[in-house]
Amino acid sequence: MSSIHPTAIINPGAVLDGSVEVGAYSIIGPNVVIGAGTKIGPHVVIDGHTTIGRDNVFYQFSSIGAAPQDKKYKGEPTRLEIGDRNTIREFCTFNVGTAQDVGVTRLGNDNWIMAYVHLAHDCQIGNNTIFANNAQLAGHVHVGDWVILGGFSNVHQFCQIGAHAMVGMSTSLTQDVPPFVILSGNPAAAHGINTEGLKRRGFSPAQISAVRNAYKIIYKSNLTLEEAKASLAEAENNSPEAASYLRMIREFLNGTTRGIVR
Repeated sequence: MSSIHPTAIINPGAVLDGSVEVGAYSIIGPNVVIGAGTKIGPHVVIDGHTTIGRDNVFYQFSSIGAAPQDKKYKGEPTRLEIGDRNTIREFCTFNVGTAQDVGVTRLGNDNWIMAYVHLAHDCQIGNNTIFANNAQLAGHVHVGDWVILGGFSNVHQFCQIGAHAMVGMSTSLTQDVPPFVILSGNPAAAHGINTEGLKRRGFSPAQISAVRNAYKIIYKSNLTLEEAKASLAEAENNSPEAASYLRMIREFLNGTTRGIVR
């Protein structure tokens, strides 16, 4: 227990691996579970039914696992689940879920979360994302793997952001963002695909070309969304190397509930 600062307050009900570090004046609630190698900085509050995995780093002054900012919340034992190897910078606020949704807010693995980021109730965040300073997510938002949110970007409740998408700084989203798309502005507008990001992640030239063609089908061909989905299905058959990525785009379009930024 030498890694627990003497001024920290750890509820006896909390379960911390013996390798967890807790900084000065931090508070850990009774229903918290924290995995090996995780470091909690000073003045961090972790409460609620919160489970945190291995090798995470929480910087000072964050509030993790507090009750959702939802008037319908009546104290139900909803949860927050955080995976492994995430970096959570200063002044972040992550809330537990609500009974009106799946009851859990989730943050996956290997995410880089900068200062003042808010994850509201029932958000579902994938892996390897980057949220820049002051990115703000309302309730029920779903974010895929490898997504980048620029600083001061805002996401309306129930929006979905597909894998590998990139949202520019100070953008306000009120509709869904398909996978791979770069967008920015108010109102938000699409500006192509995240080519540089795909290169860094090992996508082949043929795969990137197929994704770029899919973007043209959706945004440049004057097709209706239903016509675009049919065209994407045809492209899957003609591009076996990129078929899984084209299918990802088409399935995202099938699942959108708010319509896409277009």
